[in-house]
Amino acid sequence: MNELIGRVFSFEKTVFPSSKDLYGSLARDGQSPKALMISCADSRVVPEEIMQARPGDLFVCRNAGNIVPTFATMNGGVSSTVEYAVAALKVRDIIVCGHSDCGAMKALAQPELLANMPNVAAWLRHGAAAEHVVSTCTPDLQGTDRIRAISLENVIAQLAHLRTHPSVATALAAGEMSLHGWFVDIHAGQVLGLDGETGEFVPLRENEPLPVAVPAHARYPQRLRQEVAA
Repeated sequence: MNELIGRVFSFEKTVFPSSKDLYGSLARDGQSPKALMISCADSRVVPEEIMQARPGDLFVCRNAGNIVPTFATMNGGVSSTVEYAVAALKVRDIIVCGHSDCGAMKALAQPELLANMPNVAAWLRHGAAAEHVVSTCTPDLQGTDRIRAISLENVIAQLAHLRTHPSVATALAAGEMSLHGWFVDIHAGQVLGLDGETGEFVPLRENEPLPVAVPAHARYPQRLRQEVAA
């Protein structure tokens, strides 16, 4: 812990002075993040480092299992974060990011691991569809292959949950938002992205088109949108 505390002093002495203009503009003008990333709370997965983001670039929500509960009137931290990011900050890209060797996904695969953690067990029920899909469609998968399959399927499940949120559904209908499903392979140092057309996770490559789970595409007629606005 002393080592971590020492890094605060390093921030004050070296990091902040070298980015003083950036922090000044953020303090003066407020934030305008380019995307919302919903990722796992696992300490090995750092969204800002993965995206090489600077302060102000990325709005981040982290929780066990990169979960997005379906929309409900009951208030919740993830739901409030999504709503604020879309309605107030006007982000136009949302990324749900899972990762390899995820403890939450191991718990989904082996519920007995959560015998003494009832709150975690309740939270991970939001990922139950992922485990059910893998167990039903690929019953022969075992060990790390099964955990990886559940982790990938969980990203897909949480993207589906995300689309139940009114702010997200509206932005999608207006063609103002894209959704992305990512998976970080910690061992390989590789990021995979969900291709919405094929349903496959493929490596992100610098010279190739970015795979998008749900691309921005207006389905609400422009004429009707204008009439509603009027």
